[in-house]
Amino acid sequence: MKINLIEYFEETVKKFPYKIAVKDSRMSITFSELSHNAKIIATNILSKNVINQPIGVYVPKGCLAIQSFCGINYSGNFYVPLDIKSPIARVQTIIDTIDSPIIITDRDHFKSLSSFCNKQILVIEDIINSEGVDEVLLTYTRSRMIDTDPIYSIFTSGSTGTPKGVVISHRGVIDYIDWAIETFKLDDSLIIGNQAPFYFDNSTLDIYLMYATGATLVIIPEENFMFPVKLIEFLNIEKINFIFWVPSVLVSVANLQIFSKVKPRYLRDIFFAGEVMPNKHLNYWRHHLTDSRYANLYGPTEITVDCTYYIVERDFQDNEPLPIGFPCRNSDVLILNEKQELTKTGEHGELCVRGSSLALGYYNDLEKTKKAFIQNPLNTKYPETIYCTGDIVYTNDLGEIIYVGRKDSQIKHNGYRIELGEIETAVLGTHLVDNCCVTYNFINKKIVLFYQAEVDLNLSEFRKSMLSQIPKYMIPTEYNKVSELKCNANGKIDRLYYNNQINK
Repeated sequence: MKINLIEYFEETVKKFPYKIAVKDSRMSITFSELSHNAKIIATNILSKNVINQPIGVYVPKGCLAIQSFCGINYSGNFYVPLDIKSPIARVQTIIDTIDSPIIITDRDHFKSLSSFCNKQILVIEDIINSEGVDEVLLTYTRSRMIDTDPIYSIFTSGSTGTPKGVVISHRGVIDYIDWAIETFKLDDSLIIGNQAPFYFDNSTLDIYLMYATGATLVIIPEENFMFPVKLIEFLNIEKINFIFWVPSVLVSVANLQIFSKVKPRYLRDIFFAGEVMPNKHLNYWRHHLTDSRYANLYGPTEITVDCTYYIVERDFQDNEPLPIGFPCRNSDVLILNEKQELTKTGEHGELCVRGSSLALGYYNDLEKTKKAFIQNPLNTKYPETIYCTGDIVYTNDLGEIIYVGRKDSQIKHNGYRIELGEIETAVLGTHLVDNCCVTYNFINKKIVLFYQAEVDLNLSEFRKSMLSQIPKYMIPTEYNKVSELKCNANGKIDRLYYNNQINK
């Protein structure tokens, strides 16, 4: 029985020491080099007497970030990916929340990080170039690790305007990777084309399949996703045969009919998750790449990436919903109605999950953890935690789970999980509006702002102010000025009214 992910990794290093583990646009690294450098990083961390603590990683997506993660894995600590493109205020909030004694960065970002971070900063290139691996210390550290120790914490958007850190255990990732390998028969022949940012939990599958199977992880340059022809050409150059992307990328390729110009020649596994995959666009891919395998994966960050899956084998009409399928092994899905009873076939209810895939909770926030991770209402005999996702689903006559939408104001937009409340906090923080309501157009995939103000917004000034607080992907793209925001009987902004206005 595996206890931590390093056990997978060390088996892979023995099998494939000289095989490329990770490749980005600047460098590549073999499994033996990754192992050696990770041990140097771990030794350095442990020399500072830091154990089972969050360690922020302020490094661009690529080989250096993976080496940081692996080193932190070896050290018995857990990593927190920090987005170098996020506003400083957001990064600062996360650093303050985790209160990490150490932050790892690279030479290119040391100056900017040190301008606002008062923690001890380690420069990864300097650490790697230093001498010294304390194998005795690393062995002792490993002997003290257990499978419920955290492996990473990913910060999602918070409903109150404050990001919240979901803490995932080694056991959760072990279950997830074991399930993926067994279900899809994945092995060292994989060449994985990574799209997901490392602060987005879809990257978990990419990284730890590399650990566990000996697959090569190719970091696709971000700019390629803006030019779909170049993207497909890149897949062919690198002979990428496995992708796990957000549907919006697949949709873009389909909308531009890229396969009339160039087709991916090696793709055999096309997985997607993070938002609804429209069958209209999936059918384009299936029509042109008939020999590939397609899988729709579903799950929030709180349940270790995914808890249901659907291998697409039958035909669907363009206007049909694509099922999110069936529970992953060792994850039990409960669909509960408003009476906290199991739903019947065709009845809508909230998707809840139980099992070892559940996150440990939210870092440094026991109150939010208690609200989100609750006692199973179907079990009154002993303590049993479930997580209620806030997603409304139902099962069809085939027993397949069908996604309907969100229960609250949390949305999934371009693969990112976003709380509309955080955007509202940022809007009000600009001091350019008196009040606001942010909602989401599910038809046109737009974040919509209704605002109350004396004058029309100066959009240039507004966006500049917003970008100092939240990432670009959270900025509204449609603006509606109102004389006064409509309120309901409780005196609260009538969000349902505005939601209905744009989703008719």
